[in-house]
Amino acid sequence: MLDECKALANETRLSILEWLKDPATHFDDRVGDEPLGVCAGLIQQRAGCSASTVSAHLAVLLRAGFLQATRRGQWTYYRRDEARIRAFAERVHHDL
Repeated sequence: MLDECKALANETRLSILEWLKDPATHFDDRVGDEPLGVCAGLIQQRAGCSASTVSAHLAVLLRAGFLQATRRGQWTYYRRDEARIRAFAERVHHDL
């Protein structure tokens, strides 16, 4: 549970999770129809950070299990892992 808590201890990572909860609202209407998720470039633009910084944030969220990534050619798409997020929330509710 420590990795998950560390992942959530950053405002940008929390924002990324929020944006990916409703991609059509936070990115482009067409993105909401994309089953693969949102490409890293759009997340970077929205975050206003360098590509390497956003990549590091996404890697932390992936390791914590909050995101899933799908690679297509040179692009990587990210979406939330709702089951893992729900399981984490239930564990926090139960344990704390």
